[in-house]
Amino acid sequence: MTTPPPTPQAPPPPPSPPSPPEDRDRAPGHEHSHHHGQATPGSRRLRTVIAAVLVPFAAAVVAGLVLLWPGAPGAHERSGVGFDRQTVSGKVTGIEHVGCNDAAGGGGAGAGGGGNGPQDPSAGGTGSSASGGTGASGPDAGAGAESGAGSGEHAAGVCEQATVEVTEGKDKGHRYPELIRPDASRRLHAGQQVVLAYAPDAPRALQYSVTDVGRTPPMVLLAAVFALVVVAVGRLRGLMALVALAVSFLVLTFFILPAILEGSNPLVVAVVGASAIMLIALYLCHGLSARTSVAVLGTLTSLLLIGVLGSLFIGWAALTGNTDDNTGLIHGLYPHIDMSGLLLAGVLIGSLGVLDDVTVTQTSAVWELHQADPGMTRRALYRAGLRIGRDHIASVVNTLVLAYAGAALPLLLLFSLARSDVGAVATSELVGEEIVRTLVGSIGLVASVPVTTALATLVVSADRVPHPPSSGAGGVPPRPEVPGPVSAGRLLGGGGRRRKR
Repeated sequence: MTTPPPTPQAPPPPPSPPSPPEDRDRAPGHEHSHHHGQATPGSRRLRTVIAAVLVPFAAAVVAGLVLLWPGAPGAHERSGVGFDRQTVSGKVTGIEHVGCNDAAGGGGAGAGGGGNGPQDPSAGGTGSSASGGTGASGPDAGAGAESGAGSGEHAAGVCEQATVEVTEGKDKGHRYPELIRPDASRRLHAGQQVVLAYAPDAPRALQYSVTDVGRTPPMVLLAAVFALVVVAVGRLRGLMALVALAVSFLVLTFFILPAILEGSNPLVVAVVGASAIMLIALYLCHGLSARTSVAVLGTLTSLLLIGVLGSLFIGWAALTGNTDDNTGLIHGLYPHIDMSGLLLAGVLIGSLGVLDDVTVTQTSAVWELHQADPGMTRRALYRAGLRIGRDHIASVVNTLVLAYAGAALPLLLLFSLARSDVGAVATSELVGEEIVRTLVGSIGLVASVPVTTALATLVVSADRVPHPPSSGAGGVPPRPEVPGPVSAGRLLGGGGRRRKR
């Protein structure tokens, strides 16, 4: 029998172009193109849940800002104590060496003591200075009398006498002598800019005293270098971070501090202010997206935990929040402020910055893991993200503890010199306050890692399109794509060959 001639074959189709990045990221066996920008039903449901939580929360924050916003500050009569005093700028025009006894006997010296504080007429400083002392330094009540009584200790020594000129205010151009004792910690030099405390009720010769030195040039230069480095490395994201930093400073300056001074509950003010800072900073720096919303939810959950634990242990440990000169001064000037609430407010605000770092890092890590391997199961994705979080926990907790230890280093040095019992030191209110602050904040940081990782895993895995049913027997999963040039038929899952048959 004659064999029929072979049917002419159609020319093979040209090679298909490589798949776009969105197609490469899809799960194996997809019969259609899937782009991550298009939300799946599961993704839409999760985003609806996120919006249902965050939108009322943001509305509550706005309502809190409106209700607690402080009114216009009224007339304030300065107490002359601590930072609550009148200050003007001055300049050191000359330095000369004089005998301490001669300078003290002249009675013309202002507040000596190295220029560490202003005259405080109510503390007995003026009377001491008139009797040949150097006056009170700072807000210490007995400093003037002590200085006058101890002036004989330096009688045989050589003191520095600075000529200081007032450079602003109604007495601009006025000069006066400032005595600097040999044991003063701060030395002055000619041409140095200084800050002068002004006591209008004191005698003319004692109205001005050096309370600090001018630091504007180095501080401005350091801030400029910081901003330059942030923008150079972070570019647009770094610029947005600087804007968020400015917003945080404005919220702290114009809302949190005035509202507390006005008499609002410090804890409520801190919660509203910290929430506003968190929302503005995160969405401004990272954009309005599901990824940022997950970081916000993780931060919010951790802040809630810190607030509950802080309130519980501050009350249980009977911490008053009034442990040093600064808090004592605040309590004396503003007795209506709840000092324990102020302590808890400080814990919340202090933990917020580190919490933002942890939650954003964990969310980004989970998103990047998903993009690197879209087929990773939800459990594997969570475990991988948690492994990254454990490394972050180890460094962040140590950083937080060292930051608090560094801030309290002079206090720790005093305890070391006193050779006090470790248990007695740790349970004292002064140190116990820092321990509670550190441990409560650290617990919140540690808890933020699994919470944020779980939320990020749940949201990012919802964007995965479910696998279509397999056409093979026994539900065998489709073969993975083979890298390299492939035919159009293989890109279509073999459908072209079946149609040919």
